[in-house]
Amino acid sequence: MRYQTLILSVICMVFAAGTAQAERRVAFVVGNGTYKNVAPLPNPSVDAKAMAAALRNVGFEVVEGSNLTRDKMTERLLDFGKKAQGADVALFFYAGHGIAISGTNYLLPIDADIKSEMDVKLGAAINIDLTLEQTMGDAKVKLVFLDACRDNPFAAKIKSNSATRSVNVQTGLAEMKSGEGTLIAFATGPGQTALDGQEGGNSPFTRALLANLTQPGVEIQQAMTKVRAQVNEETNKGQLPWGHTNLIGAVYLNGAPAPGAVAAAAPASGAKPGSDVELEFWRSIKDSNKPEEFNAYLTNYPNGQFRSLALSRIASLESGAKDATRNLSTGIDPATFKEEANQTTEDQIGLDRGQRRDVQRRLNGLGFDTRVTGQFDAPTRAVITRWQAARGYPKSGYLNRLQHKALLTEIVAAAPTASSEEERPAPKRRAPSTVQAQPQPQQPPPQRQYSNPGPDPAGAGRFIGGVVGGMLR
Repeated sequence: MRYQTLILSVICMVFAAGTAQAERRVAFVVGNGTYKNVAPLPNPSVDAKAMAAALRNVGFEVVEGSNLTRDKMTERLLDFGKKAQGADVALFFYAGHGIAISGTNYLLPIDADIKSEMDVKLGAAINIDLTLEQTMGDAKVKLVFLDACRDNPFAAKIKSNSATRSVNVQTGLAEMKSGEGTLIAFATGPGQTALDGQEGGNSPFTRALLANLTQPGVEIQQAMTKVRAQVNEETNKGQLPWGHTNLIGAVYLNGAPAPGAVAAAAPASGAKPGSDVELEFWRSIKDSNKPEEFNAYLTNYPNGQFRSLALSRIASLESGAKDATRNLSTGIDPATFKEEANQTTEDQIGLDRGQRRDVQRRLNGLGFDTRVTGQFDAPTRAVITRWQAARGYPKSGYLNRLQHKALLTEIVAAAPTASSEEERPAPKRRAPSTVQAQPQPQQPPPQRQYSNPGPDPAGAGRFIGGVVGGMLR
């Protein structure tokens, strides 16, 4: 009997050891908010602490940090990279400012002071692609979550100090492709901006991750579908998380389902068509006027039951946008299609609160939904970007005199009235506060008409040397 007990004990120990080895998980979790050279962000450190706690609860060893300088971020990344070597799951979560320059994404330490593109390339910011490659390259499964899709707080300085006009400073983050065994998730689509949420709380994206990512028996891609649906609903379709996945097996962060339920789990190459999750996703976007939301559906359900409808809807939206652009271009100053807009050009217009409301009402009337608050917050910036894309103007989320004049000339079907939401505070975003120009007398708006909106453009050497070198490239 004692021998049987001993054998059973040894078997249990071996099984437990094997399970522990198979479940080795490491996470890098950082939230940067107390920036020294741009407006601070109130919530990234809150997001990071909540995410670190959730991951520890499901067995992750977490390398954690809040409000880190470049040197401190480098230390944490080196620590994370050493621990992630050969890990079964390596997870990277970052909340804070991120920027995209010429199609490359960078994370910003709190001491970043970027005046030119050269500052970025010499190491003031951290190259995401190189960092992920050097820290997570040996892990079997790599999960990346970037709650950093914000307006570039240094955009105006970089452009003004550029020796040529060829530098491409983008709104939000640029698109990234995942390698084998990798899932990359952004808070919103490429080139779009995301909300920060109420001060002292979590952003909509992090809140959705916390609610769905570590649910028992839920596969990671099913969880991300729920995340997208939750954020889309919470922001009134103003923000849709975006991502790219190349996982080659089912991934569960909180236990796989019972053996009888495995067959019902979504395959790693794509979510299972016909599932309740797919139906939930489709219902959340079926009435949308944003092509990128239907593209997100097709990415996750390439053979989904609503595939034909999604393709038809995309074609219809794109066709309508082209027709609307052709019809609206008559009488518009040709320079409107070439002249860039930024914070400075918008300040030069001198829009007071009432005129900003008028802009928001006009955008609403043209089918680009946004709240009428008199503040150009993240959702309004995203809407302005979509309007610019639909009209063929340079996309930035900011206005210049020519674009503002063009907007005023668009005829709308009925005069918009003041919304009951005007006095409600707009959600805070991860971007510096807009500098208001001195109010000028408001000009009476011309008669308005509405037309169809256009499409929203769619929107990882050796280890230690590689990480540091990657940051300095």
